[in-house]
Amino acid sequence: MSDNIVSMRDVVKTYRRGKQTVEVLHHLSLDIAQGEFVALMGPSGSGKTTLLNLIGGLDRPTSGEVTVAGSRLDRMGSGALARWRADHVGFVFQFYNLMPMLNAERNVELPLLLTHLGKARRRQNVAAALQLVGIADRAKHKPAELSGGQAQRVAIARAIVADPALLVCDEPTGDLDRKAAGEVLTLLQQLNREHGKTVVLVTHDPRAAEYAQRQLHLDKGQLVEQAAAAA
Repeated sequence: MSDNIVSMRDVVKTYRRGKQTVEVLHHLSLDIAQGEFVALMGPSGSGKTTLLNLIGGLDRPTSGEVTVAGSRLDRMGSGALARWRADHVGFVFQFYNLMPMLNAERNVELPLLLTHLGKARRRQNVAAALQLVGIADRAKHKPAELSGGQAQRVAIARAIVADPALLVCDEPTGDLDRKAAGEVLTLLQQLNREHGKTVVLVTHDPRAAEYAQRQLHLDKGQLVEQAAAAA
């Protein structure tokens, strides 16, 4: 049995732009091992977010095979993909995507509302996730009452509350100052090293990429691999 959590073979992704067909990913193949921390880098328009969306099951390839956590995502319909995402992937975005009218613990609880867990177990899991990301003392605060770094920690707690094997992070430090960014990246590294989460991080920042074990550089829809510096 393969120990790769992500396996992509000969993946092509095209989009229609007016009358033109634009090929964003060109016959791309990629393996990511269970428990790896990988950074995806490259210029704007290189296909980083497209690749991340394929790995996270937010999109399907035009052709090729995408296997993540033992499932062939390219063969799934939208309903099956939604159920698969809820079970296997936590998402962290640049702008947090927190619900402004809900406090931190209610925001973190949202993914669990799609599960069969009872209220008491949901509350227990939320408390554990907030504790793990170091933001338990802000559980009753709404997003407007949090700093950017605190809000991103809440978003990470939401991403891990259902205990997914894979975290996909799209520019998670892009809206943070250097100190807050370093704290968030250290947290992602801790989740990887101490809790076994596979982390796939899209970033423009070479300092952020150094927290990863491996750097993948995308250029015009194709991969160029580089080893990461030890952090």
